[in-house]
Parts: sequence; C-alpha cells; structure tokens
Amino acid sequence: MSNIKIKSAKEQQLMRASGELLSRVFSMLDDVVKPGITTMEINNQVETFIVRELKARPASKGQYGYPYALNTSVNEVVCHGMPRQGQALRDGDIVNVDITLEKSGYIADSSKMYMIGSVTPIAKKLIQSCYEAMWTGIRTVKPGATLGDIGNAIQRYTERQGFSVVREYCGHGIGREMHEEPQVLHYGRAGSGAILQEGMTFTIEPMINQGNRKTKLKKDGWTVVTKDGKLSAQWEHTVLVTADGCEVLTLREEEKGH
Repeated sequence: MSNIKIKSAKEQQLMRASGELLSRVFSMLDDVVKPGITTMEINNQVETFIVRELKARPASKGQYGYPYALNTSVNEVVCHGMPRQGQALRDGDIVNVDITLEKSGYIADSSKMYMIGSVTPIAKKLIQSCYEAMWTGIRTVKPGATLGDIGNAIQRYTERQGFSVVREYCGHGIGREMHEEPQVLHYGRAGSGAILQEGMTFTIEPMINQGNRKTKLKKDGWTVVTKDGKLSAQWEHTVLVTADGCEVLTLREEEKGH
C-alpha cells in the first residue's frame, strides 16, 4: 500500500473537475464519430476542443513519446491504436476512443466504444457485455474491498457472456501522474490484492475479446491486436473510493442513472 497515493479532499475536488471536463469531450464526440471520418480527424478535433474550449491539456500527447491526443482502437485492435490520416471509419466498424485530460495538475482517463452505422449482433453483444463488465467492477468498489474483488467480478461476468478478458493490460492508479500505483487487474481472485481505502483514485478499463484472450503487439510498438483477428472492446472510467462506495469521476451525461 505504501506507494498508493490517498487523495486529500482538495485533490479529490481537482480530479472531479478534470473528470467532468473529460465527460464533456465525449459529449462533443458523440456528434462527430460517424461513417467517413478518419481517426486522425477525431484526434485533431479532440485536441482542439480540450485546448481551446476547455483550457486543459491532452495528457497522452508526449507521454512516453506518444505523439497524439488519444488512442483510436478499431475492430480487432485491443488498445493503444494510433490515429491515422488514411483510416476512415466505415459502416460496421466498432471503435474505442481513449482520452486523457489534465487540468490544474490532475489527470482524468476514460474511454468509450462507438458503433459505426449498423454493426453485427456479436459486435453489439461484445460492446454491451464489456460495458456491463466495467460496471460490475465499479459496483464492487468500496473501502475494505480488495483489488482482487474488482478483477474477479469482471472476469466472472465476462466469461459467463462467452468472452475472454485480456490480461496483459490493466487499470491503474491516477492523479498527478497518468499511471500511479496500484495496478488494477480485470481478472483474479476475490479477496486478493491491496485493500481499498477512501481517497484512492484509479481506472477500471476492461478489454474483452470476442475470441480467446491472446494479443500481439504490432511493429509500430504501440498498437495491440487480438491474436486471432477477432473483435475486441474496451470501456474505461476513473473512480474515487468514497466513505461508503465509490464515485465515477468521468461519468457522462447519458450514464447519470446507471
């Protein structure tokens, strides 16, 4: 636990503000992500909106040498897909848009799946199951629960739906740094791992695959794809452990009754 940063009331308020701004980026994107747009156009619009409208900073840009404001992971891309000028979204595609935003020194991190035009029933089921898996994990968060409880809840839900959980990539503590302790696995044993305490902030961001859980890294050193070429989905929120449960700091308008 020693390296896990417990956020003060003031820090929690700053993270809440960053999370609220990030939710507004997705509201803007909802009208933008349509058939024909390129992933680079999505990147450019998001960067402009964060910098000009929100007076904030896209935290991914320059982090670990990454050149863009976000990741766009299309179809079989599991995570870390790089936006590309020539990559136009087509009817039937599914895409995860993963964005980080920093304001007043504190970072929020969230991602959302978009369905382009009409997608296959299995793609729809994968996206919905991944969303519910994330919420199943979020609902386990409270003081005294463990990190293993989160992973176990997500894994059990996902496998019951007939899908698999990616294991090489996980959620993470977040605050002044994009990646802080602890690591938040999306699989595991209930009761294992660090005990959650009020004031902890971290992401829950399950990646789930239509086929098996194996992944491979492409030659660009960033893009991760499913080994079997089948679809993958991911959703992500930043959460704060509260006195009696948790608060989703990046909650979007359409989720307010979830």
